[in-house]
Amino acid sequence: MDLLYIAPLAGIVALLFAAYFMNSVLSEDSGNEKMQDLSKAIFEGAMAYLNRQYKTLIPFTVIIFAVLFWVDGYKLAVSFLVGAVFSAIAGYVGMTSTTKANARTTQAARHSLNKALSVSFRAGAVMGMSVVGLALFGVSVLYILFRDPVVINSFAFGASAIAFFARIGGGIFTKAADVGADLVGKVEAGIPEDDPRNPAVIADNVGDNVGDTAGMGADLFESYGATAIAAMLIGNTLYGVNGVLFPLLIGAAGILAAIVSTFLVKTGEDGDPQAALNRGLWATNVLTAIMAYFLANHVFGAKVGFGIFIAIVAGLVVNVLVGMLTEYYTSSAKSPTKIIAAACETGAATNIIQGIATGLKSTALPMIVFAVAIWVSYGQAGIYGIAMAAMGMLCTAGMVVAVDSFGPVADNAGGIAEMAGLEPEVRKTTDKLDAVGNTTAAIAKGFAIGSAALTALALFTAFGEEIAKNSKLSGLLVNGHLVINLTEPTVIIGIFLGATLPFLVCAYTMEAVGKAAFEMIAEVRRQFREIPGIMEGTGRPDYAACVDISTKAAIKEMFMPGVFAVGGPIFVGFILGAKALAGFLAGATAAGVLLALFMSNAGGAWDNAKKYIETGEHGGKGTPAHAAAVIGDTVGDPFKDTSGPAMNPLIKVAGTISLIIAPLLFF
Repeated sequence: MDLLYIAPLAGIVALLFAAYFMNSVLSEDSGNEKMQDLSKAIFEGAMAYLNRQYKTLIPFTVIIFAVLFWVDGYKLAVSFLVGAVFSAIAGYVGMTSTTKANARTTQAARHSLNKALSVSFRAGAVMGMSVVGLALFGVSVLYILFRDPVVINSFAFGASAIAFFARIGGGIFTKAADVGADLVGKVEAGIPEDDPRNPAVIADNVGDNVGDTAGMGADLFESYGATAIAAMLIGNTLYGVNGVLFPLLIGAAGILAAIVSTFLVKTGEDGDPQAALNRGLWATNVLTAIMAYFLANHVFGAKVGFGIFIAIVAGLVVNVLVGMLTEYYTSSAKSPTKIIAAACETGAATNIIQGIATGLKSTALPMIVFAVAIWVSYGQAGIYGIAMAAMGMLCTAGMVVAVDSFGPVADNAGGIAEMAGLEPEVRKTTDKLDAVGNTTAAIAKGFAIGSAALTALALFTAFGEEIAKNSKLSGLLVNGHLVINLTEPTVIIGIFLGATLPFLVCAYTMEAVGKAAFEMIAEVRRQFREIPGIMEGTGRPDYAACVDISTKAAIKEMFMPGVFAVGGPIFVGFILGAKALAGFLAGATAAGVLLALFMSNAGGAWDNAKKYIETGEHGGKGTPAHAAAVIGDTVGDPFKDTSGPAMNPLIKVAGTISLIIAPLLFF
């Protein structure tokens, strides 16, 4: 078989397995009528949000399509449209799977832990296989049609633009609901999490899927596409067609490894679900490394191939190490989170101070890991090695997304068990899965940040290569490469402007969550005050009103950050020039990755410090320490689920736009 057709075939196989897993999930028992009604409400809320989000983005997509068509013809425009549409399809498929699986997981938990794990993980695998299948199929088919990796870069731009809005919109939605549910329901009314008397409870459950399934899926979809295309661009310059095809072959190997590894995720009734999921992750990494060795030798020969193989392994090692570091700084079983919990005994202020300090400290070791991976991969295979380290990391995304999307299913399953009044043993089982889901979500966030860092570097390198090909900019080149002089004022200006962008986007997204949460809190208080019988269980809260508040806020508030993300690189590139834009990318990447690590880890640590206290430590629930922990968790919610994750697509949007406009720059 021609190597060119292996990648699209692997993409099709991934999509077929996604369909298989979806059918498997839908064949499970969805429980009693109450459970089905709750699941239906969550599904309808999630779909209503997605429909409104993507309808709102249609005019934006049409305008960009028209501009690209006018600038460079139909190829660039079609590639952009395919990236945007495929990203939206992945979101719909994954959201359908997880929201259809929640009640089925609850019902499965009435039988055994392994059955509940199987249903929730298979639902997550639908999203995982859809993300990698659509990304690899889209990139490879566009290359087969157009035979130009420069042209298909707009696929990555389309995916990045949609992912940016999905991440921000989803993060605003979920945190507005979460903050409202926690502050009014748990703190003021004193009712448990997922209590059906809480008007924001359905919106909170919808938000879990909107943020952690659709948002994370879109994020890694665009990372996958952008990394593959950047590697193809660099490979085309250095190795010709072999350099273009090899990233696609590694993507195919990752899909095969993930498919095989999904069947290893199982546990006994008294087993450890975390160990089962870790087994799937480890197997995916090991199988990918084995296949990468043989593929690199086959495509490039033993001498060159071994160096490229080492670069891929460096990316796989980043997978493991960043996951371990993220777990260390966010797990309730580790000392950083326990120290935050202890700080709650002296109030919310000391809790906040300790959480911020933990988040800041958590940036150092991951950055060292990235630096070592870059050094090793460049030393072994030059700039192509850096791109292949990123591709090595991303090719395991099928399993990582599956493990991440398992979390919202388990969380929803616990909520449905609580709201449906099922026996306590069911909630114990779902809580065991949910606790694992919190850890896997943190690890997936670390993976997303690491992949964004390496992807951004690959895009930056590809940008330099495109500048080098541009004869209009030959005066900027030394020995055929773009060289950035840090003493030039325009470069420094670019770095400062680029480093400012992530802070500006964080400010707007944090503010958006605050505004939406204010409306949510007012609505929940109103319902407690005006709807008779809510606290007694005889009155039904207006769940739909809370879902609508989160939806409207998310759609309204996601545009201004989008304007900064898309407009920033264009403004700098055309007004200040190519060197300033290179500085802009460097500043945005460094600041964006650091902010992502800080905010995601601080937020995760605050969340698990609260959960640690709820196990009975430091007085347990209902104590001043618990109240302080809830406040910390509330501050951490937009940190870890809105602003922090928004940094990943932000730096990749900047990179893909810069690649597109590189041939148009004149100085």
